[in-house]
Amino acid sequence: PGENETKVSLEELKTSVLYSGPVDPAEWVGLRKSNPLLVYLRNNLLMLAILAFEVTIYRHQEYYRCRNNLTAPVTKTIFHDITRAHLDDGLVNCVKYFINYFFYKFGLESSLTLVISVPLPCLLVHGHMKCTFKKTLRKAIAEIWPKYCCFLACIITFQYFLCIGIPPAPYYPWRSGNANFNSNIIKWLYFPDFIVRPNPVFLVYDFMLLLCASLQRQTFEDENKAAVRIMAGDNVEICMNLDAASFSQHNPVPDFIHCR
Repeated sequence: PGENETKVSLEELKTSVLYSGPVDPAEWVGLRKSNPLLVYLRNNLLMLAILAFEVTIYRHQEYYRCRNNLTAPVTKTIFHDITRAHLDDGLVNCVKYFINYFFYKFGLESSLTLVISVPLPCLLVHGHMKCTFKKTLRKAIAEIWPKYCCFLACIITFQYFLCIGIPPAPYYPWRSGNANFNSNIIKWLYFPDFIVRPNPVFLVYDFMLLLCASLQRQTFEDENKAAVRIMAGDNVEICMNLDAASFSQHNPVPDFIHCR
């Protein structure tokens, strides 16, 4: 580009994707010769091996239960004999209970905590939704949570296309001479760019948020099952306006702070 066409420094142009050397448009659609091929495919082969191992375990468990006339456990937990009634029996049972049902009890809080790790454009939207969720009852959140999961899936797909960008072209509008954008602002806003490409590693945080949101959606469905509520306890909200000193009469669990 000419001096008046962009405000990019010469050092950045030398390290850019578009101007540092010849550009092969075939790489934009994923066509690139790799040597050796096994190194290129090792991650795909590892994923296939993990999926095959998982299917083998589930099939073996199903075959073992059918052969011995056993029923599948109600919840997919490690300690099947630990229920909500064992939570206050001791430190060991408490740890076992939270190993089984930590996400069942604190999955919503964990999902909302992961919001702060996403890139800025999504952080603004997620932050607004987080403030809305904090002021909403859990039952109402459960009704709109599937829509939130769909929103996260669409956002991570959109960010993936941002990382790919458009086919090789002279520059984006925010790289023109009239635009007041520098590389740090473009990186902060997670805009596609040929000078400083968006870091695809940041999508890992969006994936973790989508994973937790999907698990929380399953938790909301499990809360409506009587068998799960018997094992893990219910997540019914208690009124927050109760006085702390008189809270023990509404709470079935012994109060060790205001017991006197």
